[in-house]
Amino acid sequence: MMVLGVDGGGTSCRAALATARNQIIGRAKVGPANIRTDLDGACASIMAAVGQAFADAGQDPARIPDTPIVLGMAGANITIYAAELLARLPFRHCRIETDVLIALEGAIGAGDGAIGILGTGSHYLARQSGQARYLGGWGLAVGDQGSGARIGRELLEEALLAHDGIAPRSPLSEAVMAAHRDDPQEIVEFTKTAQPRDFGTFAPMVFDYLDRGDPTAARIVNRAVAAVEASLDALGLANATPRCLLGGLATLIGPRLSAKHRERLVPPLQDALGGAVCLAARLFGLERSLSDGKQGLIQP
Repeated sequence: MMVLGVDGGGTSCRAALATARNQIIGRAKVGPANIRTDLDGACASIMAAVGQAFADAGQDPARIPDTPIVLGMAGANITIYAAELLARLPFRHCRIETDVLIALEGAIGAGDGAIGILGTGSHYLARQSGQARYLGGWGLAVGDQGSGARIGRELLEEALLAHDGIAPRSPLSEAVMAAHRDDPQEIVEFTKTAQPRDFGTFAPMVFDYLDRGDPTAARIVNRAVAAVEASLDALGLANATPRCLLGGLATLIGPRLSAKHRERLVPPLQDALGGAVCLAARLFGLERSLSDGKQGLIQP
């Protein structure tokens, strides 16, 4: 028997085909798969990644619909999107979870612990005595503090404030304006159609200038660090509970946290895709028999 794990987010969609004992035999990575911002695109990315994982393993793609799958998806915390995705997929045995849950499974395993995911967006999850508590994950418009998208959006905001003389200019704000031909309207036009991943492309620039001592970069990163620490505090964890920071910004923000937070961090056991595979194997492989009919969203 084989199982599938999928990790779908705002930047990429990864799939792994594995045995019921967690041995991965095929992998694939394709474009973004955020079901909240682009459901059609997410469906296409999922099926492309699954097909490529089967090809990588040398397996017959005709078996795809009958292969049990766990999908950890950005946007699945809003259950209407998870339900819409479930209805569109061809799998007979399908569980849709948040990308945060599979990240927790990968980083901590099946026991107690917590994670903060700092990627294109930001999201937190703690599990204690089998009970899960989610924080964040509400999207760039009203949340995602400490994320790459939020940092990038704040950089554009700071550049416009500096252009208007409201905030002090700095080499970073000048560089942003120069990249847009010193025309604030170009920035405004960019924001009309930009997706979170587009804002996130500016985050590396902030950390690059931070290393040069840029004050604008320092303000932005300090706000991000404060948001991450506030979220970790809000989880209300005992000091001994393991916790991980994950995502592309984890190695950039983690070292800048206060000592009390840094000393509680542990390295992850494996990544989110590995967590999806482990969860699929546990749900569908060795411990449970499959029932007829499509299976839906698990409540964490």
